[in-house]
Formats: sequence, C-alpha cells, structure tokens
Amino acid sequence: MAEHNDFFQSQTVKDFNREIAKYNLGPLWDAIPLLMHKQPTPQAEAYLWKWEAVAAKLMEAREIFTPERGGERRAIYFQNPGLAHRQPSGWASTTQTLYAAVQLLLPGETAPSHRHTQSALRFIMQGEGAYSIVQGERHFMEEGDFLTTPKGLWHGHAHPGDRPMIWLDCLDIPTIYAIGGTFFEGHPDRIEQPEIPDLYSPSRYEGGMVRPIGDREPKIAPVGSYKWKQTLAALQGMSRFEPDAFDGYAVEFINPSTGKTANPNIAAWMHMLPAGFRSKAHRHTSSTIYQVFKGSGYSVVNGIRFDWSQGDVFVVPNWAWHEHAASEDAYLFSASDLPIMEKFELERREAYETDQGHQRVTGEFIPVLP
Repeated sequence: MAEHNDFFQSQTVKDFNREIAKYNLGPLWDAIPLLMHKQPTPQAEAYLWKWEAVAAKLMEAREIFTPERGGERRAIYFQNPGLAHRQPSGWASTTQTLYAAVQLLLPGETAPSHRHTQSALRFIMQGEGAYSIVQGERHFMEEGDFLTTPKGLWHGHAHPGDRPMIWLDCLDIPTIYAIGGTFFEGHPDRIEQPEIPDLYSPSRYEGGMVRPIGDREPKIAPVGSYKWKQTLAALQGMSRFEPDAFDGYAVEFINPSTGKTANPNIAAWMHMLPAGFRSKAHRHTSSTIYQVFKGSGYSVVNGIRFDWSQGDVFVVPNWAWHEHAASEDAYLFSASDLPIMEKFELERREAYETDQGHQRVTGEFIPVLP
C-alpha cells in the first residue's frame, strides 16, 4: 500500500488536486492509500440485535403496515451502524454485501408474488400454517425450515393458518445494488397460483443423499425447502464424532443437482454447539449473519464479547477474529457471502495461533433494548 508523506500536504499538490477536480478527474496518489489496504478493513461493524427489541418493534409494525397497504412485505431489516451512511437507505446493509430482515405474516394475509435479480433465502423462526409459493410450488413452513429462492424466480407468501409466522430473510441486495444489476417485477395475478403438488421438491428428496435421475442435469432450485427434522437428524449423526474446531457441528444447505450452495450467492449453514463447547478463533474474508434458533451462549469478535440467546441476530464482519461458546445446547443458523468471495477468488482463512486459539476479552457489547 502506498503511503502519504509530507509532500502530499504541500500547497502545490493541493492546488493541483483541486484543479483536476474541475474536470471530474481524481489523483491516484491521494486515493490509493485509502482504497488499497494491506488487508480487508470493512466498514461493517460487529453488532447484535436482541430479540426482545426486534420482536417489540415487529409487533408495533403489525398495527401500522399490512401487505394490502403496499410495501410488498412487513419486514424490518437489520441496518449495520457502520454502513448507515450509504445512500439510499443504508443500502439495507447488514454486512458489506448482504441484507437480513425479520418478516411477519399474520393469519389471512397475502404478501404478493414478485421476482427480482436479488437472490433470497428464508429461515423459519416462529409459527406455522403459512406457505411460500415459488415457481408454482407451495412450501408450508415450519419452525427450523430453510427455504431458498434464487434470483429470477416468482415467489410470494400467504397465510391460511391461525398463528403468526416470523422468519429471517437474507438477500444479496447490497451486492446487486452496488454493481447496478437490479430488476424487479410484480406478478400479474398478485399471488401466484399452484401448478404442482405442495412440497413437491422436498418430497422428491426424502431419501437424503440420493438424487432423482431427472435431476442429473443442474437445476437452479431442485429443492425449494429443507425441513428441520432432516437438518436435525444430520447434525445428530455428526455429533457422534468430534466437532469442527471453529464451527462446531455444522451442515451446509446445498443444491443436490450441482453439489454447490443452495443459493448461488449466499451460503446457508446450521450449527449445533453442545453445552460447554468453545470454539477456537479464526477469521475469513467472508462475512456472516447469525440467527440464534435455540439456546444461549456468547461470541467474541475482535476481543469484544457478545452474549446471545434465542431469537437474537448478530453479525461477524469479514476479516474479524471470532469464536463461539455455548452455555447450553445451541443451534445457530448462519448466512454468509462465501459464494461471492469464492467467485472472485478472494476467500482466505486464518486461524488464531496465540493463547491456545482464544482471544483475550477486552470489552463487552451492550445491546440497545426497548
């Protein structure tokens, strides 16, 4: 990385910089130290949103906003304070590259079908009875289910049940906005109508690690929803062996016709951390959003302790040292921009080598509560 010296502060340089700015030109000698760092220096901050605060505001929102009044979805997104300066709307950035939100759908409501160039995924936090319809297939949602909606697919939600449904959305909105690739289209029928049997795709894959012969050729989303009972069974099977030193017992949701991530731009994992487990610290170029599905514990991110419990959402920025510890059996859903970093061949990982792989805690995060 180039560095400034006293000459860059001379009046001659300042005058010349101002002069070329009149022609919409810029001085690389000034810019390069700011733009080309020796290692990643993300503007995104490590942050945690407590569920009691999020839930309180979501319940207030249900009295004000409905899908019928416009706005497409009753969703509240997690705005990273380090990225709030982005205009417009902080780019709805939870990390440098990803958006995350909680969405509430009440019995009797319909969230209209649409499609866009952003890829989306959902993790079901609470409730039952609602469905997401994707490309003519209805997926009735249950707690712990994972749903994927890659870019360009029609998708909407409706709720014929009797309990409120809350889920976590994650999309690559900041990435697509930054590169200027946004397209959006509403469905002409408001809500798409079923064209194939309900839960068709997960039923075809009930056998687990076997693939229908019709899917030997790659498909964009051969499985639209991944049921919690299958995910849990996979984690319990892994628990007979030693956990990963950094991520505990963890599985990745994949597209079985390609072997790659279920969503092309967003990796989705489910972690199981047994009571008393403490991971070693590491860092990587990809950033991660965690949702605490069950249990409690804490994470240490760049020396700061973040205590978490069921329902909380927290962010680990890219290239930030982090480790996790479980006070009781805990299940963490995570979404990351790992596929984006891999596409650009930028993913790097580094283990924390001192103090037996554990950071020294230098502070504690204080969450904002109602």
